[in-house]
Amino acid sequence: MAEAQTQQPAADAQAGSTELTINDLNAMKVIIDIASSRGAFKPNEMVAVGQTYTKLTTFLDAVSAQQAAQQPAGAPAPAPAAPVPPTGA
Repeated sequence: MAEAQTQQPAADAQAGSTELTINDLNAMKVIIDIASSRGAFKPNEMVAVGQTYTKLTTFLDAVSAQQAAQQPAGAPAPAPAAPVPPTGA
């Protein structure tokens, strides 16, 4: 019986882990920015990285504009997700 209870939270965690949120996408954008500034990509990879970064930025900007348009007049806009500061070098 205890084994079934132990497995349940793990199953719930796996089920929820397949969901991407706007915050996840924003985090990916920041990760690409940090990795490229640290030279993590080879020159022949930069085109694909740049195109993906541009698509991600365009999507996030569109979502942000859509959320702003849905805000009732006079309601405060939600604070944007804070970028993850680079660590180390």
